[in-house]
Amino acid sequence: MSRRLFTVLAALVPAVLLLALATSATVPLVSMGPGPVYDTLGSAEVETEDGDTERVPVVDVVGRKADETAGSLFMTTVAVRDRLTLLDAMRFWLDPAQVVVPRDQVFPPDRSRDEVRESNAAEMIGSENSAEAAAYRYLGIAMQPRVERVDPDGAAAGRLRPGDVLTSVGGESVSDATAVVERVGQRRPGDEIRIGFTRDGREETTTATLQPAGPDGDPEQGRLGILVGDTPADGTDVEITVDPAVGGPSAGLMLSLSIVDKLSPGDATGGARVAGSGTIRPDGTVGAIGGIRHKIRAAHEAGVSDFLVPAVNCAEAVQSPPEGIRLIEVETLEGALDALETASSGGQPPTCG
Repeated sequence: MSRRLFTVLAALVPAVLLLALATSATVPLVSMGPGPVYDTLGSAEVETEDGDTERVPVVDVVGRKADETAGSLFMTTVAVRDRLTLLDAMRFWLDPAQVVVPRDQVFPPDRSRDEVRESNAAEMIGSENSAEAAAYRYLGIAMQPRVERVDPDGAAAGRLRPGDVLTSVGGESVSDATAVVERVGQRRPGDEIRIGFTRDGREETTTATLQPAGPDGDPEQGRLGILVGDTPADGTDVEITVDPAVGGPSAGLMLSLSIVDKLSPGDATGGARVAGSGTIRPDGTVGAIGGIRHKIRAAHEAGVSDFLVPAVNCAEAVQSPPEGIRLIEVETLEGALDALETASSGGQPPTCG
C-alpha cells in the first residue's frame, strides 16, 4: 500500500466514524416547533374495539340537540421531538421555526417519559373538565358535581365510581366541584368522612378515611383520591375526544368556546377559521400557556388569520409573529366570545401590542 493511499484511508476512517456517530448516537437535546392543529368544532379519528378507525366529534353534545355551527375553532399544539441525533439537532437548530433546548427542560431527569406522559394526560382531563364548567357557567346552566376519576389506591377506591353525582360531603350539601374540594380540604388525614351521592338515579351514602395529600400537597389536608368536575343538572352532557398524543392544560379555552358554540344559537366564529390557546378556570378566567410562538406559527401554517392569545402571553406573542395573523388578546371566556363577535362583524377586537 502506498503512503499516499494509507494517508487517505487514515483520514477517512475518523470521518466515517464521526459521521456514523452523528447519525446514530442520540444527544441530550429536544427540538420544539409548530405541532398539529385540531378543529374543536370538527371530528377526531379514534380506534374502535375491532381495530378499525372511525371519526367522532371532538365535542359531542349528549342529552340535548346541539346547535349547528360554522367555521372552525382550532386548538394548537407544540411538536416535541426527542431522541435526536447530533445531525438532527444541527438540522433543527438551523431551522428558524424550531428551538433546540436541553432535554431536561422538557423531560425532568427525575421523571420518566411515561410519568411525564401520564401527567400531561391528567392535565388534559382537568382541562376538559374546566372547559365544560366554564362553558356551562357562561350559559347559566345549573350544575352538580360528578366524579370523573377515582384513584385506585385512594381513599374513595371501591366506594365511589366515575359518574357518581355527589350531593353531600361531611353532612353538608355540595352544589359544585369547588364546594367538594373545599369540604374535603377542611379535614385532616385519618379523618373519616361521609359522602352522599346518586348512582343510576339511586341516592346512596358511603364513608372513607382520608389519606395524606401527598408530597405535592399540604400534609395537613386530607385527600379523598378523586377527580371531580361539574356536570349540568338538566342531563346535558358533553363528551370530548382528542388525539391521545395531545396532553397538558392549554386546550381549555378552545374547547370551552366550542362547547358554548354548540349549546347556544348562532355561530361564535361568524363562519371564520379561528385558532388559539389558553388554559381556563371554571370561572372562565383564561390563563398562560407555553410555546405560544410555536402555536401561532402552527395556526399560520394552517391558513388561519386570527389567533386568540391569553393576555399574559401577549408580550411573548408579539415577538416576530408571522405576517398576516392577528393576535387577539383575551382574559376571560366572555371576553373571547365578545372579541369573536366583534371580529365577525367587521370591528376591531382587542389585540396584543
